[in-house]
Amino acid sequence: MRSLPTSGTRRPVAPSDEEIIGRVRAGETSLFEILMRRHNQRLYRTARSILGNEIEAEDVMQESYVRAFQHLPQFEGRARFSTWLTKIVVHEASLRRRRAVRFLALDTAIQSSPADAARARRSDPEVRLLEGEMKTLLEGAVDALPPDYRAVFILREIEELDTGEAAETLMVSEEVVRTRLVRARAMLREHLYRRARITTAGVFELHLARCDRVVLAVMPRIAPQAWSTSEV
Repeated sequence: MRSLPTSGTRRPVAPSDEEIIGRVRAGETSLFEILMRRHNQRLYRTARSILGNEIEAEDVMQESYVRAFQHLPQFEGRARFSTWLTKIVVHEASLRRRRAVRFLALDTAIQSSPADAARARRSDPEVRLLEGEMKTLLEGAVDALPPDYRAVFILREIEELDTGEAAETLMVSEEVVRTRLVRARAMLREHLYRRARITTAGVFELHLARCDRVVLAVMPRIAPQAWSTSEV
């Protein structure tokens, strides 16, 4: 009888989101950190695509994770957990953007021109550090897209959601997603998108320090919480 090969070590299979969710619901709250680190990159990119601001995106991530934890007993698994999380982020980021628009409309005393905004961006230390890199050119081009087109581009081209998932996440029709993606690509084409010649996987990366900061901010907020039996 032939013996089984012994060379090599089989790597342990990572638990699925559903398995971790079950254990978190059962009281292992600390495991929620695994879910956060697993999905931080997508949620950061999504929030930033809507808000166009790194600090605002980080704040929205924290609030979204707390909200997701609070409503975890209501997650029924009809959609993928990543899609469910992303919808929460889209909702939170959209609310914040609408509040900001209303605030700016009321705040007529302070007006800034496009030139002022450009000077402010150039004075930012992180922007100066990345100046000259091709990736920065693409990020700037994506930031310049209208928010609705930017969100579709991020979800479809960078996060690689299919049309149905993107439509469900943004709560629009698949036809709207397809139309916005075509227009977003047209806006980015030629001298920025094609000349950049870089993979979109590197755009709007969530660096480890920011990832750790989000996790460290959220975990103390969810640790004391518990769900009543009526919520399960």
